[in-house]
Amino acid sequence: MTTEQDKSQEQSQGGDGDVLSELDLHIPTSFYWQLTLLATLGGFLFGYDTSNIGSALNFVPYHLNSFTLGYLVAGTSLGAAVGALIAGPVTDRFGRKWLLVADAGIYAVGAILSAVAWNLDVLLAARTLIGLAIGADSAIATAYIAEYAPKAKRGELSILQQWMITVGILVSYIVALAILKIAPHGATTVDWRLILGLGALPALVGLVLRAQMPESPRWLLRQGRYDDMKRALSMFGFDVSTDQIKRTADALAAEDKQRQTAKKSQWTPGVKRALMVVSAFFVFQQITGINVPFYYGPRILSKYFGSGGTVVNSTIAGIEVTIILASVNVAATYFGFRYIDRIGRRVLSMGGYVGMAVFMLVSAFSLTYLTGVTRLIVLMVGLDLFIAAFAIGVGGTGWLIQGEVFPTAVRGRAASIGATADWLANFALIEVFPVWNKGVGLAWVMVSFAGFAVLAIIFVAKFLPETKGLSVEDIAEVFQREAA
Repeated sequence: MTTEQDKSQEQSQGGDGDVLSELDLHIPTSFYWQLTLLATLGGFLFGYDTSNIGSALNFVPYHLNSFTLGYLVAGTSLGAAVGALIAGPVTDRFGRKWLLVADAGIYAVGAILSAVAWNLDVLLAARTLIGLAIGADSAIATAYIAEYAPKAKRGELSILQQWMITVGILVSYIVALAILKIAPHGATTVDWRLILGLGALPALVGLVLRAQMPESPRWLLRQGRYDDMKRALSMFGFDVSTDQIKRTADALAAEDKQRQTAKKSQWTPGVKRALMVVSAFFVFQQITGINVPFYYGPRILSKYFGSGGTVVNSTIAGIEVTIILASVNVAATYFGFRYIDRIGRRVLSMGGYVGMAVFMLVSAFSLTYLTGVTRLIVLMVGLDLFIAAFAIGVGGTGWLIQGEVFPTAVRGRAASIGATADWLANFALIEVFPVWNKGVGLAWVMVSFAGFAVLAIIFVAKFLPETKGLSVEDIAEVFQREAA
């Protein structure tokens, strides 16, 4: 009896089958995982830079009113919304690879500029520049992965984007803790600059290594670059002929011609429905509050866990607590990675939102009705389990569906619009949080987050179809049928 592995080996040696089908059925080698980690480096930088400001915030030596405080934290998100929107048409025209390379370079420049900023305006501009790179990267990385990932492993490969984000968050707080512990007297002079600037190092490494990545095979096929596609496929372990690639391209061209004959644009009702689902899912990801403890953690948690003393000591206490939350985030994301292709996107995300609603209410209860050590314990348990629920069921699912639900011809543009919705929601929440928290208190903000999580459950149940085990072409058909 022929095994799946035998079939994969036969196909890799150049059978007469459709090239994209062979790509979908291929068993990932170590190269797939290495490439995916490199493609998701932007996720690490995303996590690192959107969190490091939380550690530096108390020591930036410039006057910050409510607006500039919010923008200093959320300005990266606004830049990311613009970067994501620009990335779509650029990557559909010029390819996935070189935009990912450019993103790493832009990020490095922004991080260095943050470290040497000589006034508040320069610092705010640097944060916005970093956002441009992060946004473009977030729009393209999972689309790039979806275009080479085998359908049985696409969930696991794509969810590495979320795992890298969590690792970046954790590393940012560990770096900040080390710097403030080693040189506490330099907090307002050198320390905050180092915290913001060290992100340039992984970006520069990524700039060099990403230049060696293959271009997306599906994008090359759509561009008619058959020899380039053959070379790219060889890096994935395929030995296919140019004629085989041309036959696959002819089949796709026939489908495109049939669509044009029926006067259908590339932006079909199915694509529009998929875009609505992805955008709304991203908005719910943000407005349910996941980034508040990571962006503002050291600042707000030090109020409950700090033991008094200097601002540095209080901030260190807040960072230490946030490191615990970030560690839970990293560990719990593993379970999402492990089960996304087994349980599926729909059930996992609904379960995640249920957990988020319950444990955010537990945290709100602790702040309202408990005191002393009991309050601290219940608050930490509630926040940890809230983050775990997000990491397992919600965090990676958004990035995964963003990459897999759109047809290749419009994937870059559609994915970028979805990412823009994510970043705009992120910006709005983080910008308004200081005023919101001051107006109604943290406990009632948490209750609101729980309410949004309940709405998210209803939305997923009604609009998100299950897509595990399907090729990206089949998924596009699922949304087309649902839109009919």
